[in-house]
Amino acid sequence: MNAIEITNINVSIHGKHVLKGIDLTIAKGEFMTFLGPSGCGKTTLLRTIAGLQSADEGTLRIGNKEAVNSATGHYLEASKRGVNLVFQSYALWPHMTVYENVAFGLQVQKLPKDQTQARVRVALANMRISELETRYPGQLSGGQQQRVAIARAIVTEPEILLLDEPLSNLDAKLRIEMRAELKRLHHELKTTIIYVTHDQHEAMTLSTQVAVFFGGKVVQVDKPRQLYHRPRTLEVAEFIGNAGLHLNYIEGTIVGSEGGQRLETSLGFLEVDGEVGETGREIILTLKPEDIRLSEMMGPDSLAVHIEAVFPSGSETLVQTRAGELSLMIRVMGDMEVEVGSQLYAKPRMDRINLYDKMTGRLLEVPIQFIQPREELHHENRFSHSR
Repeated sequence: MNAIEITNINVSIHGKHVLKGIDLTIAKGEFMTFLGPSGCGKTTLLRTIAGLQSADEGTLRIGNKEAVNSATGHYLEASKRGVNLVFQSYALWPHMTVYENVAFGLQVQKLPKDQTQARVRVALANMRISELETRYPGQLSGGQQQRVAIARAIVTEPEILLLDEPLSNLDAKLRIEMRAELKRLHHELKTTIIYVTHDQHEAMTLSTQVAVFFGGKVVQVDKPRQLYHRPRTLEVAEFIGNAGLHLNYIEGTIVGSEGGQRLETSLGFLEVDGEVGETGREIILTLKPEDIRLSEMMGPDSLAVHIEAVFPSGSETLVQTRAGELSLMIRVMGDMEVEVGSQLYAKPRMDRINLYDKMTGRLLEVPIQFIQPREELHHENRFSHSR
């Protein structure tokens, strides 16, 4: 059963078209993250699901309930949708204790006192803050306040938990701790969670599914691993995994050959299995720094590179290299001692290269078979190739 079904949702705010024909299905028990830059529409969609923002067009179903139907004018009240929203600002009542804050929703539902007490204490225990129940929000750290806000959201046992950038106000150490708590909470409660963030690392580590937003549209929905390794557009590739800082871009052109087509790039000639587009069309290859092996020895399909800069950080070392006009950033796990100005050999993982149409930015799903070095590079002995 699906937790949420969204069909052609359009939302305009103050004359600005914020959500543009959103179609999205979220399965029951999923940890779905809405990921994208500021202003892309992810929080607006979360508020639309919660019932805090009306839709101009489209339908929204939550479980077996129709929450929005613009054609009939149907709009289900927020309180009847079975969802709870945790705000970025926590929104705790400052004059209430932790216990009173968490119990508030149950008291509104007029739950008997003994049941309220039992459920509040279970929620506090789930968030590991039982010892804080008599304190006031002003006496708590940011991480503790966030735990209280989540406890208040889960105590009413909602079908769906909505989290709007809940960790953005915490320092780095607390963010790591709270990520672990959210992951544990999802595993134990089996609640459907929708999480909004602009932080790629949060999205990749927490989610079972990620929906990437750009310009009011969902451009890709995938499991985190698939999203990381096979972004469907250059725009997504640049955004995911700090790719904008370190992703290697290799430009090229589609050329004809006796066997069909191949790619002429600054890396060399790449043979592809099948048609990729008209001859002369420009393409872009992307390759992540961790998908290039660096070695002191020349090997099959290896490229001689000169070391331009080294950036050690303990757990990994980033190495900036150059071969002719081609610049490559390479990530090596651990602390590697490399001398600037020295020569080493780089070998790309062919199965991890992604190929995009430069004009449309769309991923071309065509296997790349092998590298055939450019003639001039071959003579300069920058490549060693074996078929």
